[in-house]
Amino acid sequence: MERQFLKTHEWVEFLSDTTARIGISDYAQHELGDLVFVNLPQVNDTVTAGEAFGDVESVKAVSDVMSPVTGTVSAVNEELIDNAAKINEDPYGSWFIEVSDVTAKGELLSAADYEAFCAKEGH
Repeated sequence: MERQFLKTHEWVEFLSDTTARIGISDYAQHELGDLVFVNLPQVNDTVTAGEAFGDVESVKAVSDVMSPVTGTVSAVNEELIDNAAKINEDPYGSWFIEVSDVTAKGELLSAADYEAFCAKEGH
């Protein structure tokens, strides 16, 4: 399935109708610069569409990571906790969390609409 985006620069990829993987976009990692730390929820925590579920810390700033869906965290990418720089190297391969039992979705943009949004915003 096609990756979708939030205007806050997170991506979501649906593995099934009720399971999704979430990460941050290439644009986001580029703007943040070198990432040094990621703070993620625990398995079985709940996340809510439009609300922060964690944050990323770069040499420049700390930024919240927003959830594009509502559901239960079913997996956490532990690799990122040990090596946040992987997000800079491969933002679309470096998922943060998997969410199951998805019950709601935020305002998602297609890849083309997200690209247009970034271009319009001067990004």
